[in-house]
Amino acid sequence: MLLETMRDLLAESGFAGLTFKHVIMIVISLGLMYLAIKKEYEPLLLLPISFGMLLTNLPAAGLMAEPANGEVGGILYYLYQGVKLGIFPPLIFLGVGAMTDFGPLIANPRSILLGAAAQLGIFFAFLGALGLKYIVPFINFTGAEAASIGIIGGADGPTAIYLTSRLAPHLLGPIAVAAYSYMALVPIIQPPIMRALTTKEERMVKMEQLRPVSKTEKILFPIIVTILVSLILPSAAPLVGMLMLGNLFRESGVVGKLVDTASNALMYIITIFLGTTVGATASAENFLDPKTLGIIVLGLLAFSVGTAGGVLFGKIMYRTSGGKVNPLIGSAGVSAVPMAARVSQKVGKEENPTNFLLMHAMGPNVAGVIGSAVAAGVLLSIFGA
Repeated sequence: MLLETMRDLLAESGFAGLTFKHVIMIVISLGLMYLAIKKEYEPLLLLPISFGMLLTNLPAAGLMAEPANGEVGGILYYLYQGVKLGIFPPLIFLGVGAMTDFGPLIANPRSILLGAAAQLGIFFAFLGALGLKYIVPFINFTGAEAASIGIIGGADGPTAIYLTSRLAPHLLGPIAVAAYSYMALVPIIQPPIMRALTTKEERMVKMEQLRPVSKTEKILFPIIVTILVSLILPSAAPLVGMLMLGNLFRESGVVGKLVDTASNALMYIITIFLGTTVGATASAENFLDPKTLGIIVLGLLAFSVGTAGGVLFGKIMYRTSGGKVNPLIGSAGVSAVPMAARVSQKVGKEENPTNFLLMHAMGPNVAGVIGSAVAAGVLLSIFGA
């Protein structure tokens, strides 16, 4: 009797359904937790993503189970609807806008060109994903899947999640992991590319101090950008509109409590829900696929090409300005606010200890946030029908 009871318990436990693929995914999730906790690689999102991966690969737990036969679904399934319906990423953008100073971009409007040039990686990876089948026949991406992979090059996690949830939700797990992993590796990936494409003389350029930006300019900027982007590219309105709403809260100076809520409590709550549920889409069946390897490789290429595109356009501006623009600030156009700007500052200071590029790099950095959202809108308008 006891033996039969134990056998029944074992048959109903998660061990009965545990496969080798589940074990691999559990090991991967533990590895990502290690990077988040020990190495502090984007811990605010990598930790909930990795734990979501762990939860979804524990057999019989049913946390992502859909409701069926009158039964209630898993808790993560319901939370995931905020990702599926495109709610969480724009709310993250609301918080980002409330924390971001667009002053450097307003003071130097040319910075938007650097942000645009750094989006080259998105379209490079998009074309690469479409053409990969000619090199590796068993990896074949559709146009919608290629667009979702390409957006990794923007180094903007919420944008990557937003676009993928609309175009290729089955790839959400590997794309989110790739996007946030490369964002975390910005200080490792970017400097070699920056040094390889610039001369010592260029890296030593000390830029002039930016002009002061008035409060009126800072208030008008989010309003004007929202109107223009929404009229030209309506599909980008959810991301850009919420980004600019958060920034308007910040710059208006009259809603301090809303700024505090958007940039702290609300943003961190949404980060928990977003990260955990996105991680929970990385089931063994979805993640352990040849396409995942293609996504990892193409994501790295996208990020590298985006960095190179920003730096090379920075070199053009260096030439046309008579040596007044340091090309290193172009690398910050990949978004990844504010880490990419800090990398520009660090590499520039290594060559010239008196150099201070941070505020100059913040211009292309925040332009990259807008640029990646616009690029996502373009891809969504093409493949979202």
